[in-house]
Amino acid sequence: MTTFDEREKGYEQKFAHDEELRFKAVARRNKLLGLWAAQHLGMTGADAEAYSKEVVLAEFADGGDEDVIRKLQKDFEAKGVVQSEQQIRQAMQEMLAKAVEQIKAGT
Repeated sequence: MTTFDEREKGYEQKFAHDEELRFKAVARRNKLLGLWAAQHLGMTGADAEAYSKEVVLAEFADGGDEDVIRKLQKDFEAKGVVQSEQQIRQAMQEMLAKAVEQIKAGT
């Protein structure tokens, strides 16, 4: 194997590793976001856990943050909870930072 081939293989491995970490961070962010939203919706315990799983699955509807935001807005609206899109996006950023911290800490 040439140095170029080794370098290329190294970049491919790093890309795969980074993508795996990103996937884990987004999934964990969505779980944390779901728990945050469940609290605002008055859910606790098993109901909150089940709701957080629904939020994680919302990411896969069309594959993006917008699906998660739409789900949360719809659920908040249905329960009469006032949360703006900006507040949801802010929580999303906070939960992503928390998720990354947790992954780095191995928790």
